[in-house]
Amino acid sequence: MVKVFTAKNSIEANIVKGMLEANDIPAYVEGEYLQGAIGELSAIDYAFVSVDDVNEAKALSLVNEYETGSYSISV
Repeated sequence: MVKVFTAKNSIEANIVKGMLEANDIPAYVEGEYLQGAIGELSAIDYAFVSVDDVNEAKALSLVNEYETGSYSISV
């Protein structure tokens, strides 16, 4: 497993997970439930998205498109 994206919150992590899965890349959100257990600490950067090692390059390319705003869905 390789971490390909660190999200601001669990919602963003699940959006990226959905984007990857829509492109046939199984993805996993990790750490999203840690946000409720951190007390006074900032509730950001605890959720991240991981993929299997074999999908790393394609996933990183899609994440880069997401982060730069150039990702588009083909219908």
